[in-house]
Amino acid sequence: ARDLYYIHAQIKEEADIIGKNNYVTRFVELFTIPRVRRATLASFVVMLAQQMCEPTAGINIIAFYSSTVFKEAGAGDLQALLASFGFGLVNFVFAWPAVWTIDTYGRRALLLFTFPQMAWTLLAAGLCFIIPEENRAHLGMIAFFIFLFAAFYSPGEGPVPFTYSAEVFPLSHREVGMSWAVATCLFWAAVLSITFPRLLRAFHPVGAFSFYAGLNVTALCLIFLFVPETKQRTLEELDYVFAVPTQTHASYQLKKALPWWIKRYIMRRKDARLEPLYHFEGATAADQLIAVKAMAN
Repeated sequence: ARDLYYIHAQIKEEADIIGKNNYVTRFVELFTIPRVRRATLASFVVMLAQQMCEPTAGINIIAFYSSTVFKEAGAGDLQALLASFGFGLVNFVFAWPAVWTIDTYGRRALLLFTFPQMAWTLLAAGLCFIIPEENRAHLGMIAFFIFLFAAFYSPGEGPVPFTYSAEVFPLSHREVGMSWAVATCLFWAAVLSITFPRLLRAFHPVGAFSFYAGLNVTALCLIFLFVPETKQRTLEELDYVFAVPTQTHASYQLKKALPWWIKRYIMRRKDARLEPLYHFEGATAADQLIAVKAMAN
């Protein structure tokens, strides 16, 4: 009964925040209310990563221009179409594990794991263009690394941005927040489709793929600093998560989480301990309600 009351109080508090605001006002509040602004930043980062860092870094240049890419690799028309079909098939098959992993390992964890894999596979695909075209390994190695890239993309940056963006905003700003996130995604997809042919001519396949591999690394850094984990969190807990200042979150990741990861997985120290940033067990529903009220500040 107590939890139901707190949920009711939170919804009422959000309704008071909305008041008689119209859609335009709520759109402006995406960038003016601290809690909502942090959600806007996080959703912007994952959508930007999908379109300008990771898909531009691979998935959309291959999805939009797959036949062109394989023709650049020396494939004939039929071979290019078959390789393009293979890319789509790999993308489809490897998306299924995300149904389980997205709530088991978490959204942030999937992104942090898959982005480095996408970076090196994309770089490897680009370097394979150096292999002479008359060598049978030329086309085969390019296709192999492109398919491997898709296998890492599909359970990670493929489904996560839309799942993440749909849940980070409070109910009062969810429709306008998700609209902004999708607009970001489609805007950069348009930029990609316009600029890639010219970039391919200027950089050639090796340079273009290497450039996009570098953008993957940039996206990895942005996600590490600005995207909190939202796995299996209630609406109340998400308000608590995004009440934490962006600078506090980024500082925690750099000064505590990163050193812990190095000690635990690089130096193999089993005694390494990481102090959690959020203390959900000690935070009551009333504490989380305070975070909702902070939206108005």
